[in-house]
Amino acid sequence: MEDKEAAPAKPNPRQTSVPLPSFAFSVPGSGNEDFSPLGLLRDQNHAHLLFLQVPELEKATVQMKDPDKVKKIISALRNGGADRLQVISDFDMTLTRFGFNGRRCPTSYNPQLILETSTIENEPLLIKGEHKQIFPSIEAFYKGTHIVPTPSCPEEATDIVDNSYVISEDGKKKLKDLLHHYYPIEIDPCRTAEDKLPLMVEWWTEAHNILSEQKILKSDIARMVKESDVMLRDGFNVFFDQLHQSKVPLFIFSAGVGDVLEEIIRQAGMFHPNINVVSNYMDFDDSGVLIGFKRPLIHTYNKNNSVLENMEYFQQVHTRTNILLLGDSMGDLTMADGVANRDNILRVGFLNDKVEEQRGKYTEAYDVVLEKDETLDVVNGILRFILAQTQATQSKST
Repeated sequence: MEDKEAAPAKPNPRQTSVPLPSFAFSVPGSGNEDFSPLGLLRDQNHAHLLFLQVPELEKATVQMKDPDKVKKIISALRNGGADRLQVISDFDMTLTRFGFNGRRCPTSYNPQLILETSTIENEPLLIKGEHKQIFPSIEAFYKGTHIVPTPSCPEEATDIVDNSYVISEDGKKKLKDLLHHYYPIEIDPCRTAEDKLPLMVEWWTEAHNILSEQKILKSDIARMVKESDVMLRDGFNVFFDQLHQSKVPLFIFSAGVGDVLEEIIRQAGMFHPNINVVSNYMDFDDSGVLIGFKRPLIHTYNKNNSVLENMEYFQQVHTRTNILLLGDSMGDLTMADGVANRDNILRVGFLNDKVEEQRGKYTEAYDVVLEKDETLDVVNGILRFILAQTQATQSKST
């Protein structure tokens, strides 16, 4: 017993007070690579320290194909600090919750999620894919997807605009008809993105035209949002506040309705000056009545440089060459195409549904994948680590 008591205490491997060096890794392309055995060992030790500093990365919801790559990117983002960082994010189902208590949460509006809430009857046969698989009903077609329009769960896959009191029954029917025609095309794995693109333009344009016929008032938007069940992800206040406090710009790129998503953020008390939104914005006449949508039209397959080219925002933040990108679809991966100079980019993807079927695709495309995680905990943990030095300096100055 005496010998055991006299033995030096072993260091606690989870001790979080160990300081992290300013260069935690040999970042490829940085000029400080060290591939010697000692250098590689040092990288491994520093990688272990990173998980101690960002414990959220060890959540059960986290998937990473290459953890070492993630650690090196995060370390590079930290080295760059707040002055070189910008965050580019999707909105619906990325910053907002996908579901709550077993039910889908509404979106700011996206034609692919438009559904009438009544019982679906007498639907036509639906045909999908090169093997011409036939589905006898819309329910059968959507089985296994995130859209399940069944009589027993009528509120599934609604959105704030189309499910509100301002849309007529005829308008809802027309929007549902568009869904039944175009959604099978959008999710058809046998069609290329190039084939789908003009059809998505047709869908969004027709949906916007139908909404424009509804005589929606600008003053209706706040009420629509307030009466909806839309929810930002848990931890949203920490996310928005720490970016604002560290003066890190947040660029939200959405195929939804900008007027609606801005109202969602405002009603949460989080629409800070560092936020810039590119989305589909409503166009109102002098009386505040909706008459159309402003250009450019943004849909699932053009969230890229075709929309962002020559945009003044990216010229203003040209020195911010480190990017944290947040999305929930393959189309979100191109959201940073408007950034001319990119030194480091960390892609975090929310895999909200059909996890088993899509895990491989998501882990190939995103550096960090969050499976059925309705929180921003991991994102906040990464940001806390990246911005720690900036926040510490701010605390000393106050």
